Amino acid sequence: MSEFKALVVSEEAGNYVSSVTNRHIDDLPAGDVLIRVQYSSLNYKDALSASGNKGVSRNFPHTPGIDAAGVVEASSVAELSVGDEVILTGYDLGMNTDGGFGQYIRVPAAWVLKRPEGLSLRESMILGTAGLTAALCVDKLEQAGLLPEQGPVLVTGATGGVGSIAVALLSSLGYEVAAATGKAQEADFLTRLGAKQIVDRTALEAGKEKPMLKEQWAGAVDTVGGEILFNVVKALRYGGSVACCGLTAGGQFQGNVFPFILRNVNLLGIDSVEQPLVVKASMWDRLSVQWKLDLSELVHEITLADLPAEIERILGGKMVGRTLVNMA
Repeated sequence: MSEFKALVVSEEAGNYVSSVTNRHIDDLPAGDVLIRVQYSSLNYKDALSASGNKGVSRNFPHTPGIDAAGVVEASSVAELSVGDEVILTGYDLGMNTDGGFGQYIRVPAAWVLKRPEGLSLRESMILGTAGLTAALCVDKLEQAGLLPEQGPVLVTGATGGVGSIAVALLSSLGYEVAAATGKAQEADFLTRLGAKQIVDRTALEAGKEKPMLKEQWAGAVDTVGGEILFNVVKALRYGGSVACCGLTAGGQFQGNVFPFILRNVNLLGIDSVEQPLVVKASMWDRLSVQWKLDLSELVHEITLADLPAEIERILGGKMVGRTLVNMA
């Protein structure tokens, strides 16, 4: 089969239009491995790519999709064989290299992981970049000394992809999770994921003018950035840490040194895109065994044809949990 379906984003008179069209395998970029994609997932970054954000994707027409799981159809490297089930997240996939919203991709072997035994292809894409990012956050917090008995751990943007998985993962590991959201109607959803406390997002926006806030959190996973991030830093308990992995609320904040030098706190940066493959592999192994989660509560499955409407939903702040894309 040389023809396949893909979501293609085109620039038309200054506007960016998404549509499902037929493409040819010969049109894919050069690479070591040809993969028939069975599942992908929808992330905020994919929606930015589809809306023409040049900080994500510079060249159009373009197929987004930073996540993909499927079966090797052709390989020029010994490590990967035809029939291997594989997963990919990040690197340049779906940014300037045609991504997982196509039924076929061709990529460098250095981006590709064999599917962990404890996860199906479907389960791996319910997690996707969001699950990998959440795992990296929790791992880095624990490396910085976080323990369940130290007190509540805050998750901002808790109804989003990274946030919802972080709530579930932290709860499964025995942490007392406080879930912050601007969607009060989703409190039951967050409680079912394991949150013990629901925090209104507006409470995290108060006190921006103060150099320090009352100590509340033993640790935090921040998925939103902006002024909320530094308010979280200012409210960490002595020696606490916040893992920063997103910027939906903005890329800048007004900061000061006082929380760092008076409370010994840590601001930890998390990148899930360019992590060495060996680091990604170790996180996927944990997510497939000791950190394996029941994610049925937070997944919404769609088809390739549904993607344009779902992209509008995520850009409008209406997506909850994870959106799995069945590429069949």
